[in-house]
Amino acid sequence: MPIHYKHPPAQKLADLKKELGCTGKQMADLCWLAGDQQWRKYTNPRDARPMSAQMLFTLMAHLELDEEVLERIYARMRRAGAEFTPPTQTGEAQ
Repeated sequence: MPIHYKHPPAQKLADLKKELGCTGKQMADLCWLAGDQQWRKYTNPRDARPMSAQMLFTLMAHLELDEEVLERIYARMRRAGAEFTPPTQTGEAQ
């Protein structure tokens, strides 16, 4: 059975950014976006881009999972053949 998913409204994503006290760049890093201009596409009140379930999952995983669990996931991704450098936790969003 396929997943039922309805993307969050732009205002909810903007509220989350404010609640976390993050910059647009930090939010982009949490979602693995190219930069804050990409994050703004999801929070534009006039013409927001719908956020995919996978991107929302990535965002929430970075907010909820600890470093050890994230590192295990990254290691598994690398074993599957992925090459990437995850964002750091040094004072910025994971």
